[in-house]
Amino acid sequence: MMVGDVPKRPTIVFLHFFGGSARSWDSVLDELGEGFRTLPLDLPGFGAAAGASGPFTIAAYADRVEEVAFAQKLDHYVLVGHSMGGKVALALAARRPPALRALVLLAPSPPTPEPIGEEMRAKLIAGWGSYGPASETLARVTRRCLEGGLRERTISDMMNASKGAWTAWLQHGSREDISAAMQMIDVPVTILSGDGDAAVPRNLIKREVVARLPHARLISVPGAGHLLPLEAPEVVAAIIEKSLREPALASQEPEQREIAMTAA
Repeated sequence: MMVGDVPKRPTIVFLHFFGGSARSWDSVLDELGEGFRTLPLDLPGFGAAAGASGPFTIAAYADRVEEVAFAQKLDHYVLVGHSMGGKVALALAARRPPALRALVLLAPSPPTPEPIGEEMRAKLIAGWGSYGPASETLARVTRRCLEGGLRERTISDMMNASKGAWTAWLQHGSREDISAAMQMIDVPVTILSGDGDAAVPRNLIKREVVARLPHARLISVPGAGHLLPLEAPEVVAAIIEKSLREPALASQEPEQREIAMTAA
């Protein structure tokens, strides 16, 4: 779409991680260049939408994003999904919404069941709404230190998630298998993975995400863990901007589509 002789930039729709919120993207938005229309969303059960009713399923989350895109009259948009938000973005992209132009996925939860150990799953469920467990989880999934205000805000978001949404993701959403629909995705996909991510490791992303998407490239971010929008917002913003400038990617073998960042 053109405005005069200038290509229209797509709206960038942001979907947060499990336990996050729309404000998890604030540092990325600060790093993005001028001229972008951005739309960070609170998925039902999280952030400002913590009081929303269920169901808290992948399909219901994708429905919600579609509803927002329709209500906002988005005719040209890119989905940026992090972790749980990445799985939601994959589910929506498989529906082939005509206005969707590309995906940028950060440490995405795979379309197959996420391999969370049963002991850890039970620990996370039991720790809902508590400061100590939220703080422990944050320390476990990050590799770069978050400054005090950002750390406390992130813990607050995790604690404020609704019990229904928190439990539903751990018991059901993270276990949902939507891999059969991945063959329907026909837009370019850029995937970022922290090389210190213990929650969704790079090898898992290569095997369960990249290998299922012919139009995908994987970029490794050195020294970063799972929470890329918080740990490396400047890298995330730069990759989003680059993916909008260079959306096309020829189909290649997964090994040929992996890129290592030389600096972060």
